[in-house]
Amino acid sequence: MSTTSGATGLAPDPVEYRHRLEEQPDAQIDAWATELMRDLSIRLGVLSVLRGFRAAAGIDDSGLERVFAAGGGAPATLGRTAAGEVMVPAIELWCLVPGIHRETDDARERLIRYLVDNFHELTYI
Repeated sequence: MSTTSGATGLAPDPVEYRHRLEEQPDAQIDAWATELMRDLSIRLGVLSVLRGFRAAAGIDDSGLERVFAAGGGAPATLGRTAAGEVMVPAIELWCLVPGIHRETDDARERLIRYLVDNFHELTYI
């Protein structure tokens, strides 16, 4: 994003951030979503990333499992926490990006929603 302003340096608010994201090519959206997942997993934990991704992508645990596997995630590495939450290795979060593309017709919009939903987290990264 070449034009910078606001608290994040990316845009002054989530509305402008969404607008700027919509102008980017798919490959850039994919790269930023993957980087954000990595950075947030370090800062907030993998479970937080998975919850946010599920919400933005509009999928449930079964959908998350399908997306993970479709994106190249090894099904044997997907598990559940003691509380029953779906868990994947942090190193394989990137699999969600190609997986959402393979499993949905509107992956770009879902990934943009994920980025915008985390707009306020960008100030900490």
